[in-house]
Amino acid sequence: MSNSSNSSNSSISLMRMIFSKVLTLIFFGLAIVIVLSLFIHVVEGILNKSDITEVLLSSINTGIIALAVFELALIINKEYSGPIEDNDKDAVAILRGMLPRFIGTVCVALSLEGLIMVIKYSQLDLAGNLYYPVAIIISTALLLSALGLFLHLTDNQS
Repeated sequence: MSNSSNSSNSSISLMRMIFSKVLTLIFFGLAIVIVLSLFIHVVEGILNKSDITEVLLSSINTGIIALAVFELALIINKEYSGPIEDNDKDAVAILRGMLPRFIGTVCVALSLEGLIMVIKYSQLDLAGNLYYPVAIIISTALLLSALGLFLHLTDNQS
């Protein structure tokens, strides 16, 4: 019985490692493609003599998305590529380790997107549409507050 359990654990560990490596490569590839499209967008904007402020603002947004995808790839690689340790860490400790970095990156991306939309709508005199970026910024604040509450409530766990 124990031999079958060890075989099952090793096959699960092997499948977990294979899937994590494949997903890591996919997300790293996506991050590279996003960064390449960012450079192409900036060069095309400069060559077409587009509004440089709009080109740079959208480039910041694209760069933050690339960073979030890159962070996700790093988290998958770090947390799921190795062997399964049964007693080393519990689920809460794992979440406390990886959630702040990823949610922090997502919050930066969302807040920048909201601020870019506020600037864009202000320049185009579309004040009636400002509730979209305000909703994004409020959602970002709630997400960050929820992360803080999670970290506070699980502080005695680690």
